[in-house]
Amino acid sequence: MEQKNTEASVESTELHGKVDGFRRHLEGERARSAHTVRAYLSDVNSLLEFAAAEGAGRLEDVDLGTLRRWLGAQSEAGLSRATLARRAATVRSFMAWAVREELLATDPALRLQAPKRTKSLPGVLQQQQVTTVFDRLAQAAKEGDPVSLRNRAMVELLYATGIRVGELSGLDVDDLDADRRSLRVIGKGNKERTVPYGLPAALAVDDWLRRGRGHLARSFSGPALFLGLRGKRVDQRQVRSVVKELLLALGDTSATGPHALRHSAATHLLDGGADLRAVQEILGHSSLATTQIYTHVSVDRLRKSYQQAHPRA
Repeated sequence: MEQKNTEASVESTELHGKVDGFRRHLEGERARSAHTVRAYLSDVNSLLEFAAAEGAGRLEDVDLGTLRRWLGAQSEAGLSRATLARRAATVRSFMAWAVREELLATDPALRLQAPKRTKSLPGVLQQQQVTTVFDRLAQAAKEGDPVSLRNRAMVELLYATGIRVGELSGLDVDDLDADRRSLRVIGKGNKERTVPYGLPAALAVDDWLRRGRGHLARSFSGPALFLGLRGKRVDQRQVRSVVKELLLALGDTSATGPHALRHSAATHLLDGGADLRAVQEILGHSSLATTQIYTHVSVDRLRKSYQQAHPRA
């Protein structure tokens, strides 16, 4: 069946009406971010379109076999294990919600399995690479170009605090406590936390506020801490582009994108003796198990250093 017919069949069946209720659940009760909601709804729509193409007209028609065939078709299309695992998790969440809402009597996803994610250690910058990145940013900001001042302040904060890109772009000027050198951050699930930052980041942010922000601000800019060229709140894609370019310029590194700065901040904190639970609080992880991956990174780095330096390694 052609894609346009599939989409039409979803629109014309009882299936499509369920998606909007699930969206309200994600935005309301679960307080998911806009990005997460879009990803969840994309996965659910993919399943429902597949089910409609097979002739399902009601949600009750979607059984375990449908779910398995849907995942199998995506696997054959070349989707990664991580993507398949995420989509399976989304469908399990959707079906569990449907049962709670009494839209389904039984949950067909209870026995749905997906390939396990392959665990890989995140790319981490070496200390010298961090120094190189910030030396280049400082050099570019010397002339007082507003964009260069902004970029330096953004990257300094990302590394100093380990916050996510979405959290950075959502910062307002009032979220800064300059006296205590700390940030008020709204993280996943609208959870608020306070994150400290150091003197280099404080100086970079102060420089941006004094010499840069006023040049980009417009009447509609509002309280946004970081602004784009048109005066609106800086977009996450702009931040990712800035960091990607900086890390590519380093050459020999597996660290890519803003999340590499988050990985690096966590790893360097642990390397420096920070308590694991303190790092968990700084990063905004709901589970300590999530933070523990950085201990694996640190141990791996320690092992490599030992093998290179110890005469009987």
